[in-house]
Amino acid sequence: MSKKYHVTTTVNGDGYEYLCEAQQTLLDVLRDELQLAGTKEGCATGDCGACTVMVDGTMVCACLVLAVETDGAKVDTIEGMAQGDKLHPLQQKFLELNGSQCGICTPGILIAARALLARNPDPTETEIRYWLAGNLCRCTGYDKIIRSVQAAAKEMRGA
Repeated sequence: MSKKYHVTTTVNGDGYEYLCEAQQTLLDVLRDELQLAGTKEGCATGDCGACTVMVDGTMVCACLVLAVETDGAKVDTIEGMAQGDKLHPLQQKFLELNGSQCGICTPGILIAARALLARNPDPTETEIRYWLAGNLCRCTGYDKIIRSVQAAAKEMRGA
Protein backbone atom coordinates (compact mmCIF):
# COMPACT_ATOMS: atom_id res chain seq x y z
CA MET A 1 0.00 0.00 0.00
CA SER A 2 1.36 3.39 -0.93
CA LYS A 3 1.88 6.17 1.54
CA LYS A 4 -0.89 8.76 1.92
CA TYR A 5 -0.12 12.43 2.44
CA HIS A 6 -2.25 14.80 4.50
CA VAL A 7 -3.10 17.96 2.56
CA THR A 8 -4.89 21.04 3.86
CA THR A 9 -5.99 23.54 1.24
CA THR A 10 -8.61 26.14 0.46
CA VAL A 11 -10.80 25.51 -2.58
CA ASN A 12 -13.19 28.24 -3.66
CA GLY A 13 -12.93 29.81 -0.21
CA ASP A 14 -13.73 26.61 1.71
CA GLY A 15 -11.16 24.71 3.77
CA TYR A 16 -10.49 21.07 2.88
CA GLU A 17 -8.35 18.35 4.36
CA TYR A 18 -7.76 15.11 2.53
CA LEU A 19 -5.36 12.22 2.18
CA CYS A 20 -3.80 11.56 -1.19
CA GLU A 21 -1.08 9.47 -2.74
CA ALA A 22 2.08 11.15 -3.99
CA GLN A 23 1.20 10.59 -7.65
CA GLN A 24 -2.40 11.85 -7.48
CA THR A 25 -3.00 14.96 -9.53
CA LEU A 26 -4.93 17.97 -8.35
CA LEU A 27 -7.46 17.14 -11.08
CA ASP A 28 -8.02 13.66 -9.67
CA VAL A 29 -8.45 14.98 -6.13
CA LEU A 30 -10.84 17.76 -7.19
CA ARG A 31 -13.04 15.36 -9.13
CA ASP A 32 -12.76 12.12 -7.16
CA GLU A 33 -12.05 13.13 -3.57
CA LEU A 34 -13.70 16.56 -3.26
CA GLN A 35 -16.56 15.82 -5.70
CA LEU A 36 -15.90 19.03 -7.65
CA ALA A 37 -16.47 17.64 -11.14
CA GLY A 38 -16.66 20.98 -12.99
CA THR A 39 -12.97 20.86 -13.86
CA LYS A 40 -12.69 18.53 -16.86
CA GLU A 41 -9.99 16.17 -18.07
CA GLY A 42 -9.35 16.60 -21.75
CA CYS A 43 -5.90 15.26 -22.49
CA ALA A 44 -4.12 14.54 -19.15
CA THR A 45 -0.93 16.01 -20.66
CA GLY A 46 -1.42 19.75 -20.14
CA ASP A 47 -2.03 20.44 -23.81
CA CYS A 48 -5.76 21.26 -23.96
CA GLY A 49 -6.50 23.55 -20.99
CA ALA A 50 -9.79 21.83 -20.07
CA CYS A 51 -8.56 21.39 -16.50
CA THR A 52 -7.41 24.99 -15.99
CA VAL A 53 -7.72 26.19 -12.38
CA MET A 54 -6.04 28.89 -10.33
CA VAL A 55 -3.53 27.96 -7.61
CA ASP A 56 -2.46 30.89 -5.48
CA GLY A 57 -3.46 33.26 -8.28
CA THR A 58 -1.62 31.44 -11.06
CA MET A 59 -3.33 29.57 -13.88
CA VAL A 60 -2.31 25.92 -13.97
CA CYS A 61 -3.41 22.73 -15.66
CA ALA A 62 -4.73 20.63 -12.77
CA CYS A 63 -3.67 17.45 -14.62
CA LEU A 64 -0.02 18.52 -14.27
CA VAL A 65 -0.06 19.59 -10.61
CA LEU A 66 0.36 17.01 -7.90
CA ALA A 67 -2.25 17.35 -5.18
CA VAL A 68 0.45 17.27 -2.49
CA GLU A 69 1.89 20.44 -4.02
CA THR A 70 -1.27 22.35 -3.07
CA ASP A 71 -0.82 21.88 0.68
CA GLY A 72 -1.52 25.31 2.16
CA ALA A 73 -2.52 26.73 -1.23
CA LYS A 74 -5.62 28.58 -2.39
CA VAL A 75 -7.31 26.82 -5.32
CA ASP A 76 -10.06 28.38 -7.42
CA THR A 77 -12.17 26.22 -9.74
CA ILE A 78 -15.19 26.79 -11.95
CA GLU A 79 -17.49 25.90 -9.03
CA GLY A 80 -16.39 29.09 -7.27
CA MET A 81 -17.04 31.42 -10.19
CA ALA A 82 -20.76 32.07 -9.62
CA GLN A 83 -21.95 33.69 -6.41
CA GLY A 84 -24.79 31.41 -5.37
CA ASP A 85 -27.41 31.60 -8.12
CA LYS A 86 -25.82 34.70 -9.67
CA LEU A 87 -23.61 33.79 -12.58
CA HIS A 88 -20.33 35.59 -13.19
CA PRO A 89 -20.68 37.96 -16.20
CA LEU A 90 -18.45 35.62 -18.24
CA GLN A 91 -20.74 32.67 -17.52
CA GLN A 92 -23.80 34.75 -18.37
CA LYS A 93 -22.35 35.96 -21.68
CA PHE A 94 -21.27 32.44 -22.63
CA LEU A 95 -24.89 31.38 -22.15
CA GLU A 96 -26.37 34.35 -23.99
CA LEU A 97 -23.95 34.28 -26.94
CA ASN A 98 -23.56 30.49 -27.24
CA GLY A 99 -19.88 30.54 -26.28
CA SER A 100 -20.18 26.94 -25.20
CA GLN A 101 -21.20 23.83 -27.09
CA CYS A 102 -20.23 20.42 -25.69
CA GLY A 103 -18.91 22.00 -22.47
CA ILE A 104 -15.68 20.05 -21.98
CA CYS A 105 -13.43 23.06 -22.59
CA THR A 106 -15.78 25.67 -21.10
CA PRO A 107 -14.72 25.55 -17.42
CA GLY A 108 -11.05 25.96 -18.32
CA ILE A 109 -11.77 28.74 -20.79
CA LEU A 110 -13.91 30.59 -18.24
CA ILE A 111 -11.17 30.38 -15.59
CA ALA A 112 -8.57 31.60 -18.11
CA ALA A 113 -10.83 34.42 -19.34
CA ARG A 114 -11.49 35.55 -15.77
CA ALA A 115 -7.73 35.64 -15.13
CA LEU A 116 -7.26 37.73 -18.29
CA LEU A 117 -9.97 40.22 -17.35
CA ALA A 118 -8.52 40.56 -13.85
CA ARG A 119 -5.23 41.65 -15.45
CA ASN A 120 -6.65 43.54 -18.41
CA PRO A 121 -10.28 44.67 -18.21
CA ASP A 122 -10.28 45.91 -21.83
CA PRO A 123 -8.39 43.36 -23.95
CA THR A 124 -8.28 43.49 -27.72
CA GLU A 125 -9.48 40.52 -29.74
CA THR A 126 -5.85 39.58 -30.40
CA GLU A 127 -5.05 39.72 -26.69
CA ILE A 128 -8.03 37.47 -25.89
CA ARG A 129 -7.01 34.98 -28.59
CA TYR A 130 -3.42 34.98 -27.33
CA TRP A 131 -4.46 34.55 -23.69
CA LEU A 132 -6.84 31.68 -24.47
CA ALA A 133 -4.40 29.96 -26.86
CA GLY A 134 -3.71 27.23 -24.29
CA ASN A 135 -7.39 26.28 -24.14
CA LEU A 136 -8.47 24.11 -27.05
CA CYS A 137 -12.07 23.92 -28.23
CA ARG A 138 -13.09 21.30 -30.75
CA CYS A 139 -16.67 22.57 -31.27
CA THR A 140 -17.11 26.33 -31.58
CA GLY A 141 -14.39 27.65 -33.85
CA TYR A 142 -13.63 30.21 -31.11
CA ASP A 143 -15.60 33.13 -32.59
CA LYS A 144 -18.47 32.81 -30.09
CA ILE A 145 -15.98 32.34 -27.26
CA ILE A 146 -14.13 35.54 -28.19
CA ARG A 147 -17.41 37.48 -28.57
CA SER A 148 -18.58 36.21 -25.17
CA VAL A 149 -15.37 37.35 -23.48
CA GLN A 150 -15.57 40.74 -25.19
CA ALA A 151 -19.20 41.22 -24.10
CA ALA A 152 -18.42 40.22 -20.52
CA ALA A 153 -15.42 42.55 -20.41
CA LYS A 154 -17.60 45.42 -21.64
CA GLU A 155 -20.25 44.68 -19.03
CA MET A 156 -17.70 44.32 -16.23
CA ARG A 157 -16.20 47.70 -17.16
CA GLY A 158 -19.68 49.23 -17.10
CA ALA A 159 -19.26 50.36 -20.70
